[in-house]
Amino acid sequence: MVGPQYDLVGNPLGAVRATFERTAAAAAAESGGSDPVAAFRGKDWGACDLFRSFLFEEDGLDKVPVLNASNLGLIKPNTLVRYRGMVQDMLGNEYYIGAFKDGSTWRTNKFTDFSPFSMPHPCDSHLWERHLFHCVPAPGQNSWTLESSPGPDVRRMSSCLATESREKRKRDGDSDDMDVSENGHEESSSFCKKPKEDGDVHVSTSSTEVAESEPEMNGGDHHMPGSSFSCLVKVYDMPDSQVKLNDVIEFIGVYTFDPELAAPSDNPDDIMLDLIEDVTVQLPPSKVPRLHCLVWRKLSPHDFISSPPVVEPSPSILKGIRQSLLSHLTLVLGNDELAAQCLLLHLLSRLRNRVDVVTVGRLSLNFTGFNRESASIFGNKLYSLIQKLVPYSQAIPMSIEYLNTATLQPRKDNKSGRLVTGVLQLPQGSHLTFDETLLQTGSLTSKGVENTMLLKNLMESQKVDYDFEYYKLDMATDVQLLTLSEGKSNILPSDLVVPFRPSSVPTISAGSEELESWRWYLATVRSLPQSTEPETYQSIQDEMVSAMRDDRSLGCSELSRWLTMAQIMASSLGEKSLSLEHWQMVKELERLRKQRLQ
Repeated sequence: MVGPQYDLVGNPLGAVRATFERTAAAAAAESGGSDPVAAFRGKDWGACDLFRSFLFEEDGLDKVPVLNASNLGLIKPNTLVRYRGMVQDMLGNEYYIGAFKDGSTWRTNKFTDFSPFSMPHPCDSHLWERHLFHCVPAPGQNSWTLESSPGPDVRRMSSCLATESREKRKRDGDSDDMDVSENGHEESSSFCKKPKEDGDVHVSTSSTEVAESEPEMNGGDHHMPGSSFSCLVKVYDMPDSQVKLNDVIEFIGVYTFDPELAAPSDNPDDIMLDLIEDVTVQLPPSKVPRLHCLVWRKLSPHDFISSPPVVEPSPSILKGIRQSLLSHLTLVLGNDELAAQCLLLHLLSRLRNRVDVVTVGRLSLNFTGFNRESASIFGNKLYSLIQKLVPYSQAIPMSIEYLNTATLQPRKDNKSGRLVTGVLQLPQGSHLTFDETLLQTGSLTSKGVENTMLLKNLMESQKVDYDFEYYKLDMATDVQLLTLSEGKSNILPSDLVVPFRPSSVPTISAGSEELESWRWYLATVRSLPQSTEPETYQSIQDEMVSAMRDDRSLGCSELSRWLTMAQIMASSLGEKSLSLEHWQMVKELERLRKQRLQ
């Protein structure tokens, strides 16, 4: 265990180096002088375990500041921070000198961009690699999710707060050396390089004075329109494919800069000039901070709930919360019970499986009977409630102008090597509400037609086409889709079409405790496993055959939707197994819905 002289929040690199040097010395003693750090490639020597213990067993997580746009200029570099964001772009791997021999002592450069010690030339060294991810705040993330991870006030943390003299020098435009070593060395050696396409590795060991400046976040970053904050995250010792594009992750690690990318040396012999063509040049540290990840975890909807119930999610508890939420949905929808029932099933739907081109579990919803006036009343109330219930949601105005001008499709900019985001680059579990009452007579441009096809493909297959210039790649997603329209939407063919019939104007609002319990209910029910006993499945199958015999217009897609709705109905009541009772409840909903359609 690292001694108390190391502040894991204020001086994480000190703890990293201490554990490394101790482990390397022990390995050297055991090996009799042979290379003791060769086994450390792609492995943790105990540093990450130390931080995991501090964060999750000693309640240290609440002591770590959350990195965001508001406190970026206040946090001292090389301190421990938390950052929550969506993986917007995967930038490949980067090689760096992970360990080198300084006299008789092995030292490490892991979890930093610059060596805290002068590296002797020549010296024994090891070349390691790390993964690079460009992360941004999750698109459509609702404000209530931020309450679950507030973090301490950086202004009251002397170990993480930038000093007044440094802040003054920033304001005066002066520079300050980056002091990251425990022995006070002011020299920093750069030692990292992205792998070239031909496989050659270029490593820079030039020393430079580090310029400190308060970052102006993402100014001019055309890859993230509308985004005010992003972070370049460097992840170590991670097997490929553990992190995927559009995952929402909490990274905990060392916050630092990489200034030499922003201001390369004028020396023509400096290998650092090779970095000019590197993809990270498009993410200069004066605008995009770096985070060297020690610990990370994927976030689920449960992770955004600040006060989850301590009880087990039994059917009796879930049924009670279900009734409370259903009653509120009914009031918001003007006492339309049928619409409320269908909306609840829609909010609980999720993609459970893919079989070839068939998606199992989705339930897109189209409320018809809306016009601009009713959309401004009921639509706004409904979307406001959805914002308070789900982690990520967006409202999209389906006008001719929007379709002709919006950038929905993510595309690869091969000149910069970056992925340019689009509206449809979304985290899993996002909710989109389309207002089709804004649609008027007009002509779609080629871009408008392309956007329409993208939305239709999203509706039908839960996939988004990413444009890689020379080819297009279908990326799987899981997005809940709600359409408000006057008649049945032709642009967005939903799974379930329900005529909206309100009888009153909503004037109700929910309290914070109710909202918290509903969020927990939605997250819990969506994560429940679902199964069907063979006898029950056979009975349902027999009923399907009988229904198709009685009504020749029924197709396989509609019967599949019935089964999906029945499974969601069972989950909504806290049941993990589908029963005939749930099947009958869905059939009754279908009977009432078809009455309205006539």
